[in-house]
Amino acid sequence: MERYFDIIVVGAGHAGVEASIACAKMGLTVALVTMDLSAIGRMSCNPAIGGTAKGHLVREIDALGGVMGILADKTGIQFKMLNRSKGPAVWSPRCQSDKDLYSLAAAEMVKSFANITLVQDTVQSLKVEEQQSGVFKYSIKGIVTELGSNIQCKSVIITSGTFLNAIMHTGTTQTEGGRAGEKAANGLSDNMLELGFVTGRLKTGTPPRLDINTIDFSKTELQGGDGNPKPFSFRTPLESFPIQRQIDCFLTYTNERTHDVLRTGFEESPMFTGRIKGVGPRYCPSIEDKISRFSEKPRHQIFLEPETLNGETIYMNGFSTSLPLEVQEKAARTITGLENVKIVKKGYAVEYDFFPTHQTNLSLETKLVSGLFLAGQINGTSGYEEAAAQGLIAGINAGLKAAGKEPFILKRSEAYIGVLIDDLINKCPEEPYRMFTSCAEYRLILRQDNADLRLMKYGYELGLLEQTAYDKMTAKKELIHDVMNYFSSNTLTPKEVNEFLKENNSSEITQGEFISNLVRRNEIKLSQLIDKTILKGSNIVQGLVNNPEVLEQIEIELKYKGYIQRQTEQVNNFNKNEEIKIPEDFKYDRLRSLSAEAREKLNSIRPNNIGQAMRIAGVRPSDISALLIYMRG
Repeated sequence: MERYFDIIVVGAGHAGVEASIACAKMGLTVALVTMDLSAIGRMSCNPAIGGTAKGHLVREIDALGGVMGILADKTGIQFKMLNRSKGPAVWSPRCQSDKDLYSLAAAEMVKSFANITLVQDTVQSLKVEEQQSGVFKYSIKGIVTELGSNIQCKSVIITSGTFLNAIMHTGTTQTEGGRAGEKAANGLSDNMLELGFVTGRLKTGTPPRLDINTIDFSKTELQGGDGNPKPFSFRTPLESFPIQRQIDCFLTYTNERTHDVLRTGFEESPMFTGRIKGVGPRYCPSIEDKISRFSEKPRHQIFLEPETLNGETIYMNGFSTSLPLEVQEKAARTITGLENVKIVKKGYAVEYDFFPTHQTNLSLETKLVSGLFLAGQINGTSGYEEAAAQGLIAGINAGLKAAGKEPFILKRSEAYIGVLIDDLINKCPEEPYRMFTSCAEYRLILRQDNADLRLMKYGYELGLLEQTAYDKMTAKKELIHDVMNYFSSNTLTPKEVNEFLKENNSSEITQGEFISNLVRRNEIKLSQLIDKTILKGSNIVQGLVNNPEVLEQIEIELKYKGYIQRQTEQVNNFNKNEEIKIPEDFKYDRLRSLSAEAREKLNSIRPNNIGQAMRIAGVRPSDISALLIYMRG
């Protein structure tokens, strides 16, 4: 059977959902190919969205018109803002989701687009045509599936997750598959190798799921959500949030007995016996890796998190393992609260193919095949949020390519999504990449609270964001601008404010002081200043009373003004280097003054500009100087 679509998306996980919906919103016809129609948007591992830095990604996806934030809000059963004890640059939203509801909501959203066609099949190979000229060797023409379908298209986006040539490991047992109960995707990796791509192997893992009825929660520590939770999506109405009933999670710890039991399984561990060749995630290690690498630590945190509202399984967060099942269960029963626990689903590791990112452009289009885009774990990332962010960008750029337009590339000075993709392409990580706030050097201006102000203009221009959301953002921006101007140009007298200052252990004033200067004091909270002074009756400030998010944003901007200005200057300097473009076909081999390592890396990655070249590992300042001199000459 032969068919035609503008875009083919391979894989219906978090990256595939974002990619297909982005293309559909841009008016293109999409074939979303998945091995299992019931697995759309499935939460394979932790049933949670967001977390440190990952929450920033979700807010940015939402600001660009993506759907992960909306899905999280619809299905979240516990919401929490992490790191509130620290500065606002690292505040990160997180929610525990009902994994069944999330997958159902994702499937419903995909099916709501008439121009997305679901295809249950496995892609065996890509159809390409050799290019006679230009930088690409091939151009994409379509796919061939296991059931014999021949589907033609303008672009293909591969979001295959952990399924390419995947093998699951538990103890000495090996099974083909990318997820428990689901087969591996074989054929596509081999086909791409034949085209000239290079592949590698990575590993990820998941912990056991526990029977909720066999846990004594009274012996554990309660981990509640926020009393006044905030949604991920800027488009979720506050008056109807949260949507689902909210639940508690719980905390317990491993101990020395746990570690001793786990060590008894090391001889059968696929990690320690060499059966797993792929590199695992550094920042989400298995429990056996933790006690091996951090043997001096007497205990490790174990979070007990419900997977669904009405189900009976608990996700054992912090206990990812591929040890034999009997060792998993015996070790779990040494943990406080889990003395009689039953494992209903064993932990296991998955080893799978990925494609090192020196083969990919910042647009996520491959350098070898025009019109072929890669997104998600196939690029060596870990996590739903990193995958969704890439899927959204790949979908946007596949849509723009179909329309003959220039690609959409976010700078690392504009968004965490820009940091993510810039790191992937320029650093070519050899282990699963995970986003952290420390990855973003401009994190004070790339906060989760201002993602709408930073990025909604792009989502609107690309046709991904509805008019009402854009109008709401512009009104918010105007309100912030007006209030900031008012606070910077109006004063409060000693009579109006000294009593309030005294109550808050802040030094009194002897003459009129600008409101903005008072807000900058550490001991002063803007909401209290408004409520307890003449500001309460000010017309310009009234817009803040029922808008706590904007009020908090203004307070952050004022209290951190000096730091923000310094980072803005750094961004301006950063952008100057980004504006010095390097021709696509630049011949680095002509520059004999370049080091051999720099020449190799520059030829491999082929940066778009001097700024990007500066961030490539192995390229030294002397190499950049030589490159600049040559280009100016």
